[in-house]
Amino acid sequence: MNFQEGTIFAIDKPYRMSSFGALAHVRYLISKKVGVKRVKTGHAGTLDPLATGVLVICTGRCTKQIEQLQGHTKEYTATLQLGATTASFDREHTVDMTYPTRHITRRQVEETLRRFEGDIMQVPPIYSACMVDGHRAYKMARRGDDVQLAAKPIHIDEIELLDFNPDTMQMSIRVVCGKGTYIRSLARDIGQELGSGAFLTALRRTRVGDIRVEDCVSFDHFREWLDDQIL
Repeated sequence: MNFQEGTIFAIDKPYRMSSFGALAHVRYLISKKVGVKRVKTGHAGTLDPLATGVLVICTGRCTKQIEQLQGHTKEYTATLQLGATTASFDREHTVDMTYPTRHITRRQVEETLRRFEGDIMQVPPIYSACMVDGHRAYKMARRGDDVQLAAKPIHIDEIELLDFNPDTMQMSIRVVCGKGTYIRSLARDIGQELGSGAFLTALRRTRVGDIRVEDCVSFDHFREWLDDQIL
């Protein structure tokens, strides 16, 4: 591999680590391996700290392909807790509202999911990296500022219900979608469509384009993987 010239690979980002933090660690190890101060490195699509899975890494001249890679179709598996909401639409924040769930059935869930397939409008989470008047939305939200984000067009190719537990009111889904889709916002919108609430309890990106999570390098064993590479 020629990391300075340019390579593309993917790591399995661990839970509770930012994409930037994972990238910084990988860049440090690559630079040390190559013997230079800093190898040009970037990632193609941010994952939330509480999400795991495919994080595509580009080095050298391949960083010019990042925008193209970000446009590739992505696949996720997600677990939703029905009957409650949080400010961030996931477990980063505590529950702020609870809602009735006794009326929700598996059939209703399946019918609701189908409404989200295709071209839809989606409002991003306020706790996101979206820009508002030159500022990151999540920074404004953490300061207590009033953050208003406009709905954006997105495309969802497929939503599949993997599991539904009527006792715990938890459901697991598989989502195939295009660029700009927030699965956290999708969870919020599914909860609203069900006449209740919902937030993410787990999220895993299982594919970006043709790169699947099975193809990823384990973050915890990245140093060992790097030692095995012929430069």
